[in-house]
This record gives sequence, C-alpha cells and structure tokens, in this order.
Amino acid sequence: MDPIYTNALIRIEIEEATIPWLKVFSQYPYREFSEAPKEVRVEIFRVLDIIEKEMLVFFKPEKINLASFGNHLPHLHWHIMARFQDDSHFPEPMWGSPQREGSIHLERFEAFIEHLQTLL
Repeated sequence: MDPIYTNALIRIEIEEATIPWLKVFSQYPYREFSEAPKEVRVEIFRVLDIIEKEMLVFFKPEKINLASFGNHLPHLHWHIMARFQDDSHFPEPMWGSPQREGSIHLERFEAFIEHLQTLL
C-alpha cells in the first residue's frame, strides 16, 4: 500500500485492520529510535502527536495505543491505533488473541485520512 504521507524523514502507512491503525516509519532503516538523528526523532513525535489528537477527536476511542517493537521488521517504526471497548481484541493488544467479534465500522476512515493529510 502506498504511504498516505511522506517527506524526507518519515512516511506514514495504513495498517489493514478492523480499527483505525497507522504506522510511522523512518525513511532510513534505523534499527532503534536512539540511532535516528534528532530531526527524525522530532519528526516522528510531531506526526504521532497530530495523529493521536485527530484520532481522539474523529473516532472518540476508549484509548490510543502507541507501540514500537520492530522484532519482525527491524526498521524504526511506530504503530498508532484507536482502541474501543467493543473492538475484537480490547483490552488486549491487537497482536494477541481476539476476545470477541468486533463491532467497529470504519466508514469514516477515508475521511479521517483526507483530513489528516491536510494537517501533516
């Protein structure tokens, strides 16, 4: 899938999921956050801040989850996802076992992405 946003330092991609879920990657494949230059770290936090605030307003989730693992893909990236009490995995991580059949509908996700692109 093509990035929804890109610049010289980072790119943002959509994670195909049943919840609003984006991933922010560094353009260069740093293995660890601390290895990235300060300008890349600042840019990552700038976009995470915008995405989190807009997810809170747009989707009104129970919680925003932020994660940076990189065990399977050792390329610096962050996951940011809006979580809901009735999503399939809540309160467990999305990587875990489903707790129920989720009832989240993402009809407005494209509108959210279009709005987000105007802010980034």
